[in-house]
Amino acid sequence: MTLLTDNEQQQVAAAIAELEQQTDAELVTVLAASSDDYTYIPLLWAGILALLVPGALNFFGGWLGVNGLLAAQWGLFITLCLLFRVSGASHWLVPRRVRFWRASNMARRQFLEQNLHHTDGGTGVLIFVSEAEHYVEILVDQGISEKIENRVWEGIVSDFTAKVRQGRTLEGFLDCIGSCGGHLKSHVPATREKNELPNHLIVLG
Repeated sequence: MTLLTDNEQQQVAAAIAELEQQTDAELVTVLAASSDDYTYIPLLWAGILALLVPGALNFFGGWLGVNGLLAAQWGLFITLCLLFRVSGASHWLVPRRVRFWRASNMARRQFLEQNLHHTDGGTGVLIFVSEAEHYVEILVDQGISEKIENRVWEGIVSDFTAKVRQGRTLEGFLDCIGSCGGHLKSHVPATREKNELPNHLIVLG
């Protein structure tokens, strides 16, 4: 994980403050270490392997017996549970589709929790990053989506995602804010003084 230091978070906040002086958009950034602990996935894998492996050995070898088979299954289940937890392998056991689904859900919850849907003129913009999933999403309110096509954000998200995978999260945030700013200043220029939402990076541990 490369969650940002205080100094790095201040750089993100400064970039947002500078951008918001030139656009009516309200930009909020959220960085999550993970979108879920996925506790149930390692347990599921441990249960499946604990059932199959001793069962297969007993089927082909026939030397465990009923009591031995049960003991082997329980022992393997407990061992795998501890191994998956200690090794931090949980995320590797979770299907990509599940990880992205959980991250997407968290992004939408954050959009609502940060009141981005209540901005004057519907100009809220969320830049959401979940590091464990290497997931980046930009969500915009109606006032922005009516003026800027979604494909514009897709290219920015793709570039940011690559940087998150490389551990360059700060650089990704700053480049993303700069790229978003180019479009926001052009399509949603500043017409008034405002600061409805916080500029600091919101970090979810």
